[in-house]
Amino acid sequence: MEFRTPVPITPQEPKIGYPSKVLLLGSCFVENIGKKLEYFKFQNLLNPFGILFHPTAIHNFLKRVKEQHVFTEADIFFHNEVWHSYEAHSDLNSIEKEEILNKLNAAVQETADFLKSATHVIITPGTAWGYRLKESGEIVANCHKVPQANFSKEITEVKNALFETSEIVRSLNPSTKIIFTVSPVRHLKDGFIENQQSKARLITSIQEIVAENEYCAYFPSYEIMMDELRDYRFYAEDMVHPNKTAVDYIWEKFRQTWIASEAFEIMKRVDTIQKGLSHRPFNEASEAHQKFRRDLQQKIERLEKEVPGIRF
Repeated sequence: MEFRTPVPITPQEPKIGYPSKVLLLGSCFVENIGKKLEYFKFQNLLNPFGILFHPTAIHNFLKRVKEQHVFTEADIFFHNEVWHSYEAHSDLNSIEKEEILNKLNAAVQETADFLKSATHVIITPGTAWGYRLKESGEIVANCHKVPQANFSKEITEVKNALFETSEIVRSLNPSTKIIFTVSPVRHLKDGFIENQQSKARLITSIQEIVAENEYCAYFPSYEIMMDELRDYRFYAEDMVHPNKTAVDYIWEKFRQTWIASEAFEIMKRVDTIQKGLSHRPFNEASEAHQKFRRDLQQKIERLEKEVPGIRF
């Protein structure tokens, strides 16, 4: 007897292997997937502008990449003794003007270079609710604790932003595969009904794009969380974010769908090395530990030689 409703998944092509290069953009959930790829030492670039929740923010970032935009003082602002950009997450903030500009411009250039040879781009929007800056009329990526009175909040049209995002990716690299997925993180600060309204708009828009464009695909992160992991024991303490068990489960589904089978054995070897690197000995000076470290280094060197692109 089955006590849950598994979400059907179908293996997709082209698969992600160790020669692949994966660009990941979007919400905090795409960070979970990116960190898994990083743990297993796949070649990836994760959120160069930091977490971007809204489709328009993701679109604006890739527009900057396509245009090779050079950020100047006109693109940033000073607030609460820190420099910010409305187009990027607070992770890029700095107390020095030159530093934030260097970070922004380095991120644009790094993404442009990476995207030229990227095999897959994973895009994970989190919400259709946008904050529009009254002064400029632009949807911002992050409000940076600027007073609420400076913004209007609205449920936005997202299909055009998502489609134009895919068009920019394809214009820069026609051979890349675009994988859309909707973040399962619940934005309950928007309201329960409003969160569902937002997710529905994202899902509907993405499904229409995927149906019309064979270079796009959809991975059901949101549906797996809602249907297979519908118990609160799969949420973190805030009852909003998926916990480690849920992330591991969804990652396993992603592995079955998108990761090449020939990569599985390498992933096991990487996992063994990663666990060895995180090992904390009782006595670092002991001969037993020194031998353990030598053996581990040999495993690393052997794997790095066998698999180009892997670096520990």
